[in-house]
Amino acid sequence: MSETQAKPLLSKERMYQTILSPVVTEKATQLTEQGQVVFKVSLEATKPEIKASVEALFGVKVLAVNTLVVKGKAKRFRNRPGQRSDWKKAIVRLAEGQTIDLTTGLA
Repeated sequence: MSETQAKPLLSKERMYQTILSPVVTEKATQLTEQGQVVFKVSLEATKPEIKASVEALFGVKVLAVNTLVVKGKAKRFRNRPGQRSDWKKAIVRLAEGQTIDLTTGLA
């Protein structure tokens, strides 16, 4: 994002709707050593919205946001075929020396 673009103005409610939950897996935990944090985000969330939400909610400086849509698996429910919902994952790279403690939660 260049300096000419304005940061999106988001309400506190929209920020909480954008960032749904942290992703706690082995791979996501390894990324924290490299200064990256993984979140489950809304499917409609954009990279600038995710960046603004993380910076405002956690009080950190975000350098980059990478997103990907995780496709839902085909599963069987009571012996009938079904489909899990798709969801969006955001990998957020933080500035040097900054961390987010996911164990404490938000105030």
